[in-house]
Amino acid sequence: MIYSKSLRVPSDRIGALIGKRGQSKRDIEEACGVSITVDSDTGEVLIESATDDITLLRPFTATDIVTAIGRGFSAKNAMMLLSEENRLHVINLRQFAGKSKAALIRIRSRIIGEGGRVRLNIERLGSTKISVYGKTVSVIGKQTDLRVVVAAIDSILSGGMQAVAYGRLEAANRRRKSERMNIWEGQNVHE
Repeated sequence: MIYSKSLRVPSDRIGALIGKRGQSKRDIEEACGVSITVDSDTGEVLIESATDDITLLRPFTATDIVTAIGRGFSAKNAMMLLSEENRLHVINLRQFAGKSKAALIRIRSRIIGEGGRVRLNIERLGSTKISVYGKTVSVIGKQTDLRVVVAAIDSILSGGMQAVAYGRLEAANRRRKSERMNIWEGQNVHE
């Protein structure tokens, strides 16, 4: 199979994609077995792979990593996508704000919060990484965590209170801990 994907990265994110002395780009290429060509003038990024092994999903992972960097994540956080259990979810803020610039600014600030506090709380409670960039909110995390975090973000974007979203995230954490404890219950760990 030959993989070729072209996508556009905002011009102010090209430096993050390439990295210091090209290191970020090289790291992605080596980890995913792809070749990445970046046009710094247009923001066009071409990701290519010449593997014939269909079971290798690394070119798709490279595409997700480049997309994540383009959506405001650092290269380090975007590389979390190398783990098969992590996924990228992008929420288009235009769904909530329409075409109003004032509404877009207002809902972005609801997710960021004063001093970034809301975003950091959601990241901590949801065990995810979040980037608010342009007209999007993007989340990287495990599939099970993503579902709860995206629901919390949707709630906040729709006008819900941040405290209610925090409560849902905390409840999900309690359920997860309880499920983990139930796994250990009844097992003889000294065997």
